[in-house]
Amino acid sequence: MQPEAIDKKSLPKHVAIIMDGNGRWAKERGEDRIYGHHEGVKSVREVVNVAGEIGVEYLTLYAFSTENWNRPKEEVDALMELLVSTIRKEADELNKKNVRMHVIGDMDALPVICRKEMQEAIEMTSTNTGLNLILALSYSAKWEIITAVQQIAQKVKDGALNPEQITDELFHQHLCTHQFPDPELMIRTSGETRISNFLLYQLAYSELYFTATHWPDFRKEQFLQAIHDYQHRERRFGLTSEQIQPSK
Repeated sequence: MQPEAIDKKSLPKHVAIIMDGNGRWAKERGEDRIYGHHEGVKSVREVVNVAGEIGVEYLTLYAFSTENWNRPKEEVDALMELLVSTIRKEADELNKKNVRMHVIGDMDALPVICRKEMQEAIEMTSTNTGLNLILALSYSAKWEIITAVQQIAQKVKDGALNPEQITDELFHQHLCTHQFPDPELMIRTSGETRISNFLLYQLAYSELYFTATHWPDFRKEQFLQAIHDYQHRERRFGLTSEQIQPSK
């Protein structure tokens, strides 16, 4: 599928992706899991490029969850090293392509060198006006929601906020994603059909797209197919088809 097949007038403004299957992809080829993660970086690069090319405004990639800290230490260490080296290599290219980088998650849990590289890339791309690339690192939706509740509860305790003032809009302002619109499309690769503690609040009305393709094989064509599928769905937000498309 080529970009010309995509209707630029009905693009999802925000696409979120759970990049799953690196380890299984590597195992099927007799390689270790780290090899799969390295190959997965190539898919990240290609998907970022095509998202910017067709006009998607926000792309959130679930790169490392809080649960991932429980993986074997050698894999976690290798992932952190890969994260640092990838940001170093890609930051200049992202800047050239007018991509602005953001990070959501518990940054305090990341190694100091990771935080340093992330901050430098964020600052380097801060004035760019193209695709907003959002990396979810050491991220958990439950952690995000609990943190938001704690912040709001403290304001109520301090007398700065009344409980009846708590609205969806106010709650959203306390989430990591408060500066971004909610995703219209969430993609998960590698055949799993769950959302695994990812943007639980923000995905309330997102279209979900699941594919058996492992992340290292998910490239431009597969991304465009997901967008094409999205464009053939009817988004009703609780209304009827007739209300969405009234008869003429």
